[in-house]
Amino acid sequence: MSTWKEKLRRTVTVEPVIFLYMTSTFIVTPAYQQMIITKVCHQLLKNDTICNNPAHHKDDEEVQVKASYILLLFNATLSLVSIPPAILLGSWSDRAGRRMVMAFPSVLSLLSGGLLLAIDLLDNINVYWTLMAAALVGLTGGHVSIFLSCFSYLADLTMGSNSSRTLRMAVAESMIFVGGMIGFLLGGFLEQEYGLKAAFGAYIGCHVLVLHYIVLWLRDPMSVKSTFTVPSKEDTVKEGAQADQSGVFILKYAKLSFKAVFKRRPGQDRLKLHFLILCTFLNNLVAVGDQSILLLYLKYEPREFTTALFGVFNSARMLLLGFGLLGLFPVLMRCMKEMTLAKLSAVFRSASYVLLALSNNTWMVFLVALVGAPAGISQAVIRSLSSAIVGPDEQGAMFSFSASVEATCIIIASTIFNGLYPLTLSTFPGMPFIIMAAFMLIVLILLQCFHPKRLL
Repeated sequence: MSTWKEKLRRTVTVEPVIFLYMTSTFIVTPAYQQMIITKVCHQLLKNDTICNNPAHHKDDEEVQVKASYILLLFNATLSLVSIPPAILLGSWSDRAGRRMVMAFPSVLSLLSGGLLLAIDLLDNINVYWTLMAAALVGLTGGHVSIFLSCFSYLADLTMGSNSSRTLRMAVAESMIFVGGMIGFLLGGFLEQEYGLKAAFGAYIGCHVLVLHYIVLWLRDPMSVKSTFTVPSKEDTVKEGAQADQSGVFILKYAKLSFKAVFKRRPGQDRLKLHFLILCTFLNNLVAVGDQSILLLYLKYEPREFTTALFGVFNSARMLLLGFGLLGLFPVLMRCMKEMTLAKLSAVFRSASYVLLALSNNTWMVFLVALVGAPAGISQAVIRSLSSAIVGPDEQGAMFSFSASVEATCIIIASTIFNGLYPLTLSTFPGMPFIIMAAFMLIVLILLQCFHPKRLL
């Protein structure tokens, strides 16, 4: 029984953590966006009849512009606060283990969920208190800390097997989209039938499950402990002296993250790693920008999506993205190289954003989900190749740096897309999605720069 249990523990590892965390994220994202829009409407129009029904104020440009501005501040707060933890936690997890870093985001997300619930329930709480909820999530790195700890965990578990690593990374990456499907579908249903408070309650419940799973099921891979170098007595004394100084502690782990990325490596490996991290930056820039304005865009005329229809669309989109990684990717890997698949993924993702920008009815919007089905493959390949370049004791440090880059995407994407969307609202509201398509073409160019064999 114990042998069977250990095998199962090595098969089912961080996937439920990513699934539950992303389910909670995709439940809460449209919920807090809708809450901000409603609160802004109450502030500007002071009419309960209009503001309590999104259909009555979805075309009000003044409400759209003010809500977009507050969403920009929300994302900026989340980004700025999460960058320092993202830089530090990966290197620390190389020494202390992955599970602790995985648990941190859920602990403060419980507090954030409680605050969002209070803001929704109490009419006299100012909408700007949502920024405190963003700060609480950002203090432990948010989703970027989940990604760096989970993908580092898989890199430890699959050390020495590149093909196995790519497939395990793809399965874990697919949990983002499967969680997104469940999150958007469940979130839309809860908001439509029971209101925002039910969505915030489900968000809190997901993080309770994450913490229980990490504590009761996950174990740090034995390979992590075996890859650490044993420190000399001199190093032990030196580190002991530094442990008493928090400033030195912080600088130490920040330095390890930068060292893992910028140290000299054989051949062109350092340059390849930089290009892969740049691809990660662009992929996440587009993903964050997408979620920042998609609700506003689809609710605006002539698309006029309801909250429930928005949830259905995102669920269909995430389901197809998950299928692309879980079903399509393993089959295509038998006849095509993973780098070729990553390039095709970037092409399809770019095409989907062009279609979204031009969509003026419901069926065109849903066609976007079908065209973008292979879009998740590129990032799974990029994570696997990045992990293969660095050493076993640098996995957390490398993913930490990559995670800090992802954290900056939140503020940069919000600045670009939440800032651009109100400016193009009266002329061409789909313009931000054209820019996203252009960014994906840049990813294609970066991937085209290297022969796939040189990246393996």
